[in-house]
Amino acid sequence: MQYRRLPAVFMRGGTSKAVMFQRSDLPKNREDWDAIFLQVMGSPDPNGRQLDGMGGGISSLSKICVIGPPTRADADVDYTFVQIGVQDNFVDYGGNCGNMSSAVGPFAVEEGILRKPPDGEAVVRIHNTNTSKIIVARFPVEEGRLVPDGDAEIDGVAGKSAPIRLEFLAPGGAKTGRLLPTGNAYDEFEIAGLGRLKATCVDAANPCVFVDAAAVEKAGDVLPQELERDQIFLDRMEDIRCCASVAMGITKDRESARRMTGLPKVAMVSAARSGRTLSGRALNSSEADLWVRMISVGQPHRAVPITGAICLAVATRIPDSVPAAVCHATGPVRIAHPSGVTLVDARVSEDEGELKADYGAVYRTARRLFEGQVIYRATT
Repeated sequence: MQYRRLPAVFMRGGTSKAVMFQRSDLPKNREDWDAIFLQVMGSPDPNGRQLDGMGGGISSLSKICVIGPPTRADADVDYTFVQIGVQDNFVDYGGNCGNMSSAVGPFAVEEGILRKPPDGEAVVRIHNTNTSKIIVARFPVEEGRLVPDGDAEIDGVAGKSAPIRLEFLAPGGAKTGRLLPTGNAYDEFEIAGLGRLKATCVDAANPCVFVDAAAVEKAGDVLPQELERDQIFLDRMEDIRCCASVAMGITKDRESARRMTGLPKVAMVSAARSGRTLSGRALNSSEADLWVRMISVGQPHRAVPITGAICLAVATRIPDSVPAAVCHATGPVRIAHPSGVTLVDARVSEDEGELKADYGAVYRTARRLFEGQVIYRATT
Protein backbone atom coordinates (compact mmCIF):
# COMPACT_ATOMS: atom_id res chain seq x y z
CA MET A 1 0.00 0.00 0.00
CA GLN A 2 1.08 3.59 -0.55
CA TYR A 3 -0.27 7.07 0.06
CA ARG A 4 -1.68 9.08 -2.81
CA ARG A 5 -3.04 12.61 -2.97
CA LEU A 6 -5.93 14.27 -4.77
CA PRO A 7 -6.87 17.97 -4.95
CA ALA A 8 -10.08 18.40 -2.96
CA VAL A 9 -12.26 20.89 -1.11
CA PHE A 10 -14.21 20.13 2.07
CA MET A 11 -17.55 21.98 2.15
CA ARG A 12 -20.70 22.26 4.17
CA GLY A 13 -23.89 22.32 2.17
CA GLY A 14 -27.04 22.89 4.24
CA THR A 15 -26.93 20.37 7.09
CA SER A 16 -24.45 18.04 5.37
CA LYS A 17 -20.73 18.02 4.63
CA ALA A 18 -18.84 16.44 1.74
CA VAL A 19 -15.46 16.12 0.08
CA MET A 20 -15.70 17.91 -3.29
CA PHE A 21 -13.66 16.79 -6.31
CA GLN A 22 -13.25 18.19 -9.79
CA ARG A 23 -14.05 15.48 -12.33
CA SER A 24 -10.75 16.09 -14.14
CA ASP A 25 -8.74 15.18 -11.00
CA LEU A 26 -10.27 11.72 -10.68
CA PRO A 27 -9.39 8.61 -12.72
CA LYS A 28 -11.04 8.50 -16.13
CA ASN A 29 -12.29 4.99 -15.38
CA ARG A 30 -15.21 5.40 -12.95
CA GLU A 31 -14.73 1.83 -11.74
CA ASP A 32 -11.67 3.14 -9.88
CA TRP A 33 -13.67 5.74 -7.94
CA ASP A 34 -15.30 3.50 -5.33
CA ALA A 35 -12.07 2.34 -3.69
CA ILE A 36 -10.78 5.92 -3.55
CA PHE A 37 -13.99 7.30 -2.04
CA LEU A 38 -14.13 4.60 0.64
CA GLN A 39 -10.54 5.33 1.63
CA VAL A 40 -11.13 9.08 1.68
CA MET A 41 -14.14 8.77 3.98
CA GLY A 42 -12.62 6.08 6.24
CA SER A 43 -15.06 3.31 5.37
CA PRO A 44 -15.89 0.61 6.17
CA ASP A 45 -15.49 1.23 9.90
CA PRO A 46 -17.02 -1.40 12.22
CA ASN A 47 -16.80 1.19 15.02
CA GLY A 48 -19.08 3.52 13.07
CA ARG A 49 -16.89 6.62 13.52
CA GLN A 50 -14.78 6.89 10.33
CA LEU A 51 -11.85 8.20 12.38
CA ASP A 52 -9.38 7.12 9.70
CA GLY A 53 -10.99 9.34 7.08
CA MET A 54 -12.96 12.51 6.42
CA GLY A 55 -16.34 11.02 7.35
CA GLY A 56 -18.18 11.93 10.53
CA GLY A 57 -19.80 8.62 11.45
CA ILE A 58 -23.32 9.45 10.23
CA SER A 59 -24.86 9.46 6.76
CA SER A 60 -25.08 13.27 6.48
CA LEU A 61 -21.30 13.52 7.01
CA SER A 62 -20.25 10.66 4.72
CA LYS A 63 -20.63 12.15 1.25
CA ILE A 64 -18.71 12.85 -1.95
CA CYS A 65 -19.50 15.36 -4.72
CA VAL A 66 -17.92 15.32 -8.18
CA ILE A 67 -18.27 18.44 -10.35
CA GLY A 68 -17.19 18.96 -13.94
CA PRO A 69 -18.10 20.47 -17.31
CA PRO A 70 -21.68 19.92 -18.49
CA THR A 71 -22.74 17.06 -20.72
CA ARG A 72 -26.08 18.74 -21.47
CA ALA A 73 -26.67 21.94 -23.43
CA ASP A 74 -29.16 23.25 -20.84
CA ALA A 75 -26.67 23.04 -17.95
CA ASP A 76 -23.57 24.91 -16.78
CA VAL A 77 -22.01 22.04 -14.82
CA ASP A 78 -22.43 18.33 -14.18
CA TYR A 79 -22.73 17.19 -10.56
CA THR A 80 -22.55 13.60 -9.36
CA PHE A 81 -23.42 12.80 -5.74
CA VAL A 82 -22.05 9.74 -3.96
CA GLN A 83 -23.34 8.43 -0.61
CA ILE A 84 -20.74 6.42 1.28
CA GLY A 85 -21.64 3.82 3.89
CA VAL A 86 -20.19 4.18 7.38
CA GLN A 87 -19.80 0.63 8.71
CA ASP A 88 -19.88 -1.11 5.33
CA ASN A 89 -18.37 -0.61 1.88
CA PHE A 90 -21.61 0.78 0.44
CA VAL A 91 -21.03 3.29 -2.41
CA ASP A 92 -24.29 4.60 -3.83
CA TYR A 93 -24.80 6.74 -6.95
CA GLY A 94 -28.55 6.13 -7.00
CA GLY A 95 -29.86 9.47 -5.70
CA ASN A 96 -29.01 13.09 -5.10
CA CYS A 97 -28.30 15.08 -1.92
CA GLY A 98 -30.28 18.32 -1.87
CA ASN A 99 -28.23 19.79 0.95
CA MET A 100 -24.93 19.32 -0.87
CA SER A 101 -26.53 20.65 -4.06
CA SER A 102 -26.30 24.08 -2.41
CA ALA A 103 -22.48 23.85 -2.39
CA VAL A 104 -22.14 22.91 -6.07
CA GLY A 105 -22.73 26.37 -7.58
CA PRO A 106 -20.27 28.18 -5.28
CA PHE A 107 -17.70 25.39 -5.78
CA ALA A 108 -17.98 25.61 -9.58
CA VAL A 109 -17.56 29.39 -9.53
CA GLU A 110 -14.67 29.47 -7.05
CA GLU A 111 -12.81 26.59 -8.71
CA GLY A 112 -12.93 28.30 -12.10
CA ILE A 113 -15.05 25.61 -13.73
CA LEU A 114 -17.34 28.48 -14.75
CA ARG A 115 -16.37 31.89 -16.05
CA LYS A 116 -16.06 34.44 -13.25
CA PRO A 117 -19.51 36.03 -12.84
CA PRO A 118 -20.03 39.77 -12.23
CA ASP A 119 -20.75 40.89 -8.68
CA GLY A 120 -24.39 40.37 -7.74
CA GLU A 121 -26.51 37.24 -8.14
CA ALA A 122 -24.92 34.23 -9.78
CA VAL A 123 -27.23 31.75 -11.49
CA VAL A 124 -25.88 28.24 -12.08
CA ARG A 125 -27.85 25.53 -13.86
CA ILE A 126 -26.71 22.23 -12.36
CA HIS A 127 -27.20 18.90 -14.12
CA ASN A 128 -27.46 16.26 -11.42
CA THR A 129 -26.26 13.11 -13.18
CA ASN A 130 -27.79 10.82 -10.52
CA THR A 131 -31.33 11.90 -11.40
CA SER A 132 -30.85 13.51 -14.84
CA LYS A 133 -32.58 16.60 -13.44
CA ILE A 134 -31.73 20.30 -13.58
CA ILE A 135 -31.32 22.32 -10.38
CA VAL A 136 -31.06 26.10 -10.63
CA ALA A 137 -28.89 27.63 -7.88
CA ARG A 138 -29.05 31.38 -7.19
CA PHE A 139 -26.60 32.98 -4.75
CA PRO A 140 -24.75 36.29 -4.17
CA VAL A 141 -21.14 36.61 -5.36
CA GLU A 142 -18.42 39.20 -4.96
CA GLU A 143 -15.06 39.08 -6.74
CA GLY A 144 -15.82 35.60 -8.00
CA ARG A 145 -16.63 34.06 -4.62
CA LEU A 146 -19.73 33.29 -2.61
CA VAL A 147 -20.54 36.23 -0.33
CA PRO A 148 -19.79 34.93 3.19
CA ASP A 149 -22.28 37.02 5.15
CA GLY A 150 -26.07 37.18 4.98
CA ASP A 151 -29.32 36.87 6.87
CA ALA A 152 -30.16 33.26 6.00
CA GLU A 153 -30.38 30.92 8.98
CA ILE A 154 -31.21 27.23 8.79
CA ASP A 155 -32.03 24.96 11.68
CA GLY A 156 -29.22 22.61 12.54
CA VAL A 157 -26.45 25.05 11.52
CA ALA A 158 -25.16 27.75 13.88
CA GLY A 159 -25.00 31.33 12.64
CA LYS A 160 -26.21 33.15 9.53
CA SER A 161 -24.91 33.11 5.96
CA ALA A 162 -25.79 34.25 2.46
CA PRO A 163 -28.93 32.53 1.12
CA ILE A 164 -28.70 30.00 -1.68
CA ARG A 165 -31.99 29.34 -3.46
CA LEU A 166 -32.32 25.90 -5.06
CA GLU A 167 -35.01 25.34 -7.66
CA PHE A 168 -35.54 21.68 -8.50
CA LEU A 169 -37.22 21.81 -11.91
CA ALA A 170 -39.67 19.05 -12.85
CA PRO A 171 -38.39 16.84 -10.01
CA GLY A 172 -40.91 14.04 -10.61
CA GLY A 173 -39.63 10.65 -11.75
CA ALA A 174 -36.02 11.33 -10.73
CA LYS A 175 -35.28 7.61 -10.40
CA THR A 176 -38.29 5.72 -11.72
CA GLY A 177 -39.58 8.04 -14.45
CA ARG A 178 -42.94 8.64 -12.73
CA LEU A 179 -44.07 10.90 -9.91
CA LEU A 180 -46.25 8.04 -8.61
CA PRO A 181 -44.27 4.92 -9.55
CA THR A 182 -47.00 2.52 -8.39
CA GLY A 183 -49.73 4.62 -10.02
CA ASN A 184 -51.46 5.07 -6.64
CA ALA A 185 -51.71 7.84 -4.06
CA TYR A 186 -51.11 5.11 -1.50
CA ASP A 187 -50.47 1.36 -1.39
CA GLU A 188 -50.85 -1.21 1.36
CA PHE A 189 -47.92 -3.36 2.51
CA GLU A 190 -48.02 -6.36 4.83
CA ILE A 191 -45.50 -5.65 7.60
CA ALA A 192 -44.67 -8.18 10.33
CA GLY A 193 -46.00 -7.02 13.69
CA LEU A 194 -48.11 -4.27 12.13
CA GLY A 195 -50.34 -5.99 9.60
CA ARG A 196 -51.49 -4.12 6.48
CA LEU A 197 -50.18 -0.59 6.47
CA LYS A 198 -50.86 2.39 4.19
CA ALA A 199 -47.78 3.85 2.49
CA THR A 200 -47.38 6.58 -0.13
CA CYS A 201 -44.59 6.06 -2.66
CA VAL A 202 -43.47 9.26 -4.42
CA ASP A 203 -40.50 9.90 -6.69
CA ALA A 204 -39.66 13.63 -6.67
CA ALA A 205 -36.01 14.77 -6.35
CA ASN A 206 -35.43 11.33 -4.75
CA PRO A 207 -37.83 8.41 -4.33
CA CYS A 208 -39.37 8.24 -0.85
CA VAL A 209 -42.01 6.22 0.97
CA PHE A 210 -44.13 7.86 3.69
CA VAL A 211 -46.17 6.24 6.45
CA ASP A 212 -48.21 7.68 9.30
CA ALA A 213 -46.26 7.71 12.56
CA ALA A 214 -49.24 6.29 14.43
CA ALA A 215 -49.32 3.33 12.03
CA VAL A 216 -45.80 2.34 13.11
CA GLU A 217 -46.70 2.94 16.77
CA LYS A 218 -44.60 6.07 17.26
CA ALA A 219 -45.19 9.69 18.27
CA GLY A 220 -44.29 12.22 15.59
CA ASP A 221 -41.87 14.16 17.81
CA VAL A 222 -39.66 11.27 18.95
CA LEU A 223 -35.96 12.17 18.66
CA PRO A 224 -33.33 10.18 16.69
CA GLN A 225 -31.52 8.87 19.78
CA GLU A 226 -34.64 7.07 20.93
CA LEU A 227 -35.30 5.67 17.47
CA GLU A 228 -31.73 4.35 17.28
CA ARG A 229 -32.33 2.29 20.41
CA ASP A 230 -35.50 0.71 19.02
CA GLN A 231 -34.35 -2.10 16.76
CA ILE A 232 -37.90 -3.38 16.27
CA PHE A 233 -38.92 0.02 14.86
CA LEU A 234 -35.84 0.19 12.61
CA ASP A 235 -36.51 -3.32 11.30
CA ARG A 236 -40.11 -2.42 10.52
CA MET A 237 -39.10 0.75 8.70
CA GLU A 238 -36.56 -1.26 6.70
CA ASP A 239 -39.30 -3.76 5.77
CA ILE A 240 -41.48 -0.87 4.60
CA ARG A 241 -38.59 0.56 2.58
CA CYS A 242 -37.91 -2.80 0.93
CA CYS A 243 -41.59 -3.33 0.07
CA ALA A 244 -41.69 0.13 -1.47
CA SER A 245 -38.48 -0.46 -3.42
CA VAL A 246 -40.02 -3.48 -5.13
CA ALA A 247 -43.42 -1.79 -5.65
CA MET A 248 -41.73 1.27 -7.20
CA GLY A 249 -39.67 -0.90 -9.55
CA ILE A 250 -36.35 0.22 -8.07
CA THR A 251 -35.35 -3.36 -7.24
CA LYS A 252 -36.75 -6.69 -8.37
CA ASP A 253 -37.14 -8.28 -4.93
CA ARG A 254 -36.71 -7.63 -1.22
CA GLU A 255 -33.26 -9.21 -1.08
CA SER A 256 -32.02 -6.80 -3.75
CA ALA A 257 -33.73 -3.96 -1.89
CA ARG A 258 -31.86 -4.78 1.32
CA ARG A 259 -28.57 -4.47 -0.53
CA MET A 260 -29.55 -1.11 -2.05
CA THR A 261 -29.85 0.73 1.27
CA GLY A 262 -29.84 4.30 -0.07
CA LEU A 263 -33.16 4.31 -1.94
CA PRO A 264 -35.97 4.82 -1.48
CA LYS A 265 -35.78 6.95 1.65
CA VAL A 266 -38.37 5.95 4.26
CA ALA A 267 -40.08 8.34 6.66
CA MET A 268 -42.94 8.61 9.12
CA VAL A 269 -45.09 11.74 9.17
CA SER A 270 -47.59 13.19 11.60
CA ALA A 271 -49.81 16.23 11.99
CA ALA A 272 -48.34 19.38 13.54
CA ARG A 273 -47.82 19.07 17.29
CA SER A 274 -45.71 20.50 20.10
CA GLY A 275 -42.33 18.95 20.78
CA ARG A 276 -38.61 19.61 21.15
CA THR A 277 -35.62 19.67 18.82
CA LEU A 278 -32.21 18.07 19.34
CA SER A 279 -30.99 21.36 20.83
CA GLY A 280 -33.81 21.31 23.38
CA ARG A 281 -35.71 24.15 21.72
CA ALA A 282 -39.47 23.90 22.11
CA LEU A 283 -41.51 23.83 18.90
CA ASN A 284 -45.18 24.77 19.09
CA SER A 285 -47.80 23.18 16.88
CA SER A 286 -48.32 26.57 15.19
CA GLU A 287 -44.71 26.67 13.92
CA ALA A 288 -45.00 23.79 11.44
CA ASP A 289 -47.48 22.18 9.06
CA LEU A 290 -46.36 18.59 9.67
CA TRP A 291 -43.63 16.58 11.40
CA VAL A 292 -41.28 14.08 9.79
CA ARG A 293 -38.74 11.53 10.95
CA MET A 294 -36.68 10.14 8.07
CA ILE A 295 -34.37 7.12 7.95
CA SER A 296 -31.28 7.48 5.74
CA VAL A 297 -29.12 4.43 4.99
CA GLY A 298 -30.59 2.69 8.02
CA GLN A 299 -29.94 5.60 10.42
CA PRO A 300 -32.49 8.07 11.85
CA HIS A 301 -31.67 11.41 10.24
CA ARG A 302 -30.77 14.38 12.47
CA ALA A 303 -32.66 16.76 10.20
CA VAL A 304 -34.42 16.03 6.92
CA PRO A 305 -32.57 15.56 3.60
CA ILE A 306 -33.47 18.39 1.24
CA THR A 307 -34.46 15.97 -1.51
CA GLY A 308 -36.62 14.23 1.11
CA ALA A 309 -38.18 17.58 2.08
CA ILE A 310 -38.87 18.38 -1.59
CA CYS A 311 -40.44 14.95 -2.09
CA LEU A 312 -42.53 15.35 1.06
CA ALA A 313 -43.76 18.82 0.03
CA VAL A 314 -44.77 17.39 -3.36
CA ALA A 315 -46.52 14.47 -1.63
CA THR A 316 -48.66 16.86 0.44
CA ARG A 317 -50.08 18.18 -2.86
CA ILE A 318 -51.23 14.70 -3.94
CA PRO A 319 -54.86 14.02 -2.97
CA ASP A 320 -55.42 10.94 -0.76
CA SER A 321 -51.71 10.51 0.00
CA VAL A 322 -50.54 9.77 3.55
CA PRO A 323 -48.80 13.19 3.87
CA ALA A 324 -51.84 15.03 2.49
CA ALA A 325 -53.98 13.43 5.21
CA VAL A 326 -51.88 15.06 7.96
CA CYS A 327 -50.93 18.34 6.23
CA HIS A 328 -53.35 20.89 4.79
CA ALA A 329 -50.98 23.72 3.85
CA THR A 330 -51.78 25.34 0.48
CA GLY A 331 -48.71 27.62 0.45
CA PRO A 332 -45.09 26.84 1.37
CA VAL A 333 -44.83 23.81 3.66
CA ARG A 334 -43.13 24.10 7.07
CA ILE A 335 -41.60 20.71 7.84
CA ALA A 336 -40.62 20.07 11.46
CA HIS A 337 -37.66 17.68 11.87
CA PRO A 338 -35.27 16.83 14.74
CA SER A 339 -33.14 19.95 14.17
CA GLY A 340 -35.94 22.47 13.62
CA VAL A 341 -38.11 23.56 10.70
CA THR A 342 -37.41 23.59 6.95
CA LEU A 343 -39.50 25.72 4.60
CA VAL A 344 -40.15 24.14 1.20
CA ASP A 345 -42.49 25.00 -1.65
CA ALA A 346 -43.85 22.75 -4.39
CA ARG A 347 -46.48 22.66 -7.10
CA VAL A 348 -48.24 19.65 -8.62
CA SER A 349 -50.42 19.81 -11.71
CA GLU A 350 -52.26 17.35 -13.94
CA ASP A 351 -51.17 16.55 -17.48
CA GLU A 352 -53.38 14.29 -19.60
CA GLY A 353 -54.82 12.66 -16.50
CA GLU A 354 -51.46 12.05 -14.80
CA LEU A 355 -50.04 14.10 -11.94
CA LYS A 356 -46.68 15.82 -12.45
CA ALA A 357 -44.46 17.89 -10.18
CA ASP A 358 -43.75 21.31 -11.67
CA TYR A 359 -41.08 22.36 -9.19
CA GLY A 360 -39.75 22.23 -5.66
CA ALA A 361 -37.78 25.10 -4.12
CA VAL A 362 -35.84 25.58 -0.90
CA TYR A 363 -33.30 27.96 0.65
CA ARG A 364 -29.99 26.67 2.04
CA THR A 365 -26.55 28.01 2.97
CA ALA A 366 -23.08 26.66 2.27
CA ARG A 367 -19.48 27.30 3.29
CA ARG A 368 -16.04 26.33 2.06
CA LEU A 369 -14.23 24.74 5.02
CA PHE A 370 -10.91 23.41 3.74
CA GLU A 371 -8.99 23.25 0.48
CA GLY A 372 -5.87 21.34 -0.47
CA GLN A 373 -5.16 17.65 -1.00
CA VAL A 374 -6.87 14.67 0.53
CA ILE A 375 -4.62 11.69 1.30
CA TYR A 376 -5.74 8.09 0.85
CA ARG A 377 -4.19 4.64 0.75
CA ALA A 378 -4.00 2.97 -2.61
CA THR A 379 -2.76 -0.39 -3.82
CA THR A 380 0.58 -0.02 -5.61
